[in-house]
Amino acid sequence: MDFDFSFFLLVATVVTGVIWGAYLLLLKMSATPAAEKKEPLVVEYARSFFPIVLIVLVLRSFLAEPFRIPSGSMMPTLLIGDFILVNKFTYGIRLPVINKKIIELNEPERGDIVVFRYPKDPSVDYIKRVIGLPGDKIAYYNKQLYINDTPIKQVFKENYQGVGQGQEMTGAEHLREDLTGVEHSILIKPELPTVEGVFVVPQGQYFVMGDNRDNSNDSRYWGTVPEENLVGKAFFIWMSWDWQHKGLGLDRIGTVLK
Repeated sequence: MDFDFSFFLLVATVVTGVIWGAYLLLLKMSATPAAEKKEPLVVEYARSFFPIVLIVLVLRSFLAEPFRIPSGSMMPTLLIGDFILVNKFTYGIRLPVINKKIIELNEPERGDIVVFRYPKDPSVDYIKRVIGLPGDKIAYYNKQLYINDTPIKQVFKENYQGVGQGQEMTGAEHLREDLTGVEHSILIKPELPTVEGVFVVPQGQYFVMGDNRDNSNDSRYWGTVPEENLVGKAFFIWMSWDWQHKGLGLDRIGTVLK
């Protein structure tokens, strides 16, 4: 069990609910009319906050959760300072805190941008793109991706111009990659070394990579992501803030992620 924000949100919901519920029960058992009793301050706070924390808990646990992008590993798709929403139910309904799946729904598809608990440290959330599905053979050589022995098509667009906290990626090759029907942008720096090799994806696990191929700590380095580590699918940028560029990025707000 991770003692993260979800844990404390659940505790707050239970505590405020118990306090308010116990007070209502005592009122019902008391001979003194409720109108004549002064509500204790702690009960007043519990009554006020219980509906709020309950709604936040339900929305955040079962519908959508906000995340902030802290690194450039998903450039140019996601920039440092982007605030995204993650669909929490598309890969199944899970109980908060213990993350146990109770309802099976969809499975990740190739090309999905997923948030997951880092296998080496589950208290840390990572975001990457699904490249390999269970049973796939993934190879990466000379900056070229292969899926089941088929080279994945890459088309050069331009030399990338980074801004703000992503300025260091200026000059990288901006390519369009076609993941067997799912097109997306990637960045490559030909002069930088990278991890190469062949990887076979075990059942129940997923091979993930960052779109910023030469600046991403992903499955090439630490292995695959177990299905139980999945948090959800990123689908929307609701705000973007980069203090090293222009502050609020109005042009990025409302972007649907693909």
